[in-house]
Amino acid sequence: MVAERTARLVEAAATAAAGAALAGAVGGRLGMARELAAIGALNGAVSGWRGIYDWRSRRGVGGFLLDSTWALATTAGALGSHAIAIVRGRPGYEASLSHRQGHHVYARGFQPRRGFLITVGNVISGAGDTTRQRRRELVHVHEDAHVWQARWLGPAYPLLYAGWMAAGAAAGPVVWLVRGRREPLFRVVETCAYYLNPFEWWAYSRDDRWPPGGAVAGLGWRRPLVTASGRTPPAPR
Repeated sequence: MVAERTARLVEAAATAAAGAALAGAVGGRLGMARELAAIGALNGAVSGWRGIYDWRSRRGVGGFLLDSTWALATTAGALGSHAIAIVRGRPGYEASLSHRQGHHVYARGFQPRRGFLITVGNVISGAGDTTRQRRRELVHVHEDAHVWQARWLGPAYPLLYAGWMAAGAAAGPVVWLVRGRREPLFRVVETCAYYLNPFEWWAYSRDDRWPPGGAVAGLGWRRPLVTASGRTPPAPR
């Protein structure tokens, strides 16, 4: 137990130092060295203590590098999700879905809509009953796709995602009228703003759930964007 705790402290300290250095270097070019270094250090300390990065794989190292540089905007948002999860309390952190998986998972935490998971940076909230295999699949396939979307697109990701949501919400009532008001207005708006969002199209396709059951049938993308993932989520501990 002592040895394990010491190893976790060492990893947390090393990851925090590396995260601060990387983020500070990025911030130096933007005139925000201290602010971004603090974000990199906090993410490194929490992520290192919990051991989310798999240092033996390119995916693990790449995730850390992106979280500490290009994706710092969403990493900052992730720190907010951690704070909300602490305030909301139990059910809390799901270590079996997080350790060496490249993300943090909370059974509750930040959850604007009941029953729906939400990903902010490298933090996935609202996982719910993780003894259910389907909830674990959602984390490791659908939500993990959002983690990497944020890493790949960096500061553009939240702008593009929110921009589509806003445009889709505005277009929804028009689509509803054009379609003859056959479906409930809310479902049409939700389909345009959320389900047809290219980032959700990608994630639902990867989860082999396209078209999703909540979307209005026949509205929008007909085919999956990507092939389904064959990744098997770890069993509950």
